[in-house]
Amino acid sequence: MTINEQLGQEWIALQNNYEQYEKGGLLIKLISLVLTAIGFTLELNAVSVCTLVAILWMQEGIFRTFQSRLGQRILRVESLVKQGASVQSPAFQLHSEWLENRKGALGLLGEYAASASKPTVAFPYAVLLMGIVIWMI
Repeated sequence: MTINEQLGQEWIALQNNYEQYEKGGLLIKLISLVLTAIGFTLELNAVSVCTLVAILWMQEGIFRTFQSRLGQRILRVESLVKQGASVQSPAFQLHSEWLENRKGALGLLGEYAASASKPTVAFPYAVLLMGIVIWMI
């Protein structure tokens, strides 16, 4: 199998997994909405509901960080294919490349926070938290 064939195979696997992360992120949002609605309906303690929403928000941030790593590798694979890959740019290096660029525990937490703060991730959590705070008043 040639390098380009290997990269093509890697691209397909990465893209499929990237889309699975997209579905998973949407599922976390849906769960958050449902649990918040249940909290309102049952008149649960607002602080508890806020805590749950915040936990789910951070969980999606972590989830989206993993997805972002796949996206970075997809872009790298596409670049390699476009340039005409060589032996110096082997396929199947997702984790090796990530480990080479790992920033340590604090860097990892920063990545999670950055992912969680993106508008596409923050919605609907920020809105839910504001709604719960208004509900508390």
